[in-house]
Amino acid sequence: MLVQSVTIIPLIASSSLEPDQGHLDDNSRLSLWFKTWHVHTVNDLSNSKTLFVHCKSRDDDLGIHNLTVGTEFNWKFRPRIFGGTLFWCYMAYDNLHAAFKVFWEDPSLYAKCNYGDCYWIARDDGIYLKNIPGERDEYYYDWELGRL
Repeated sequence: MLVQSVTIIPLIASSSLEPDQGHLDDNSRLSLWFKTWHVHTVNDLSNSKTLFVHCKSRDDDLGIHNLTVGTEFNWKFRPRIFGGTLFWCYMAYDNLHAAFKVFWEDPSLYAKCNYGDCYWIARDDGIYLKNIPGERDEYYYDWELGRL
């Protein structure tokens, strides 16, 4: 019986990941646990400004990175099977700084990240999340006011 269970789980996990108008069915939710996600933090600041980036999860400290304009720091991971996957970053340049979540369990975030790649872009006026299917960058965080 154990062999049958082990055989069925990969079949369920490999089912198509196509959301139905923004809603995930149970098989798609299960396949998200086995998916490899990528998070990108991008320096799109002006005037050759260096972006300080320090990202973490509950289990992993991804270290400190100083990004020059046009470069990025990225990593990949698989979400925790029992839920609760969360990554956050602290970013700073000049005298401005921000601390915010860059990956959390949310169907809206999954859709904007096209079910695989979350792009966080630091610009002079704030931080943007790339909405991949919408082909636009969405204003997410104001350096001076905090999260919008």
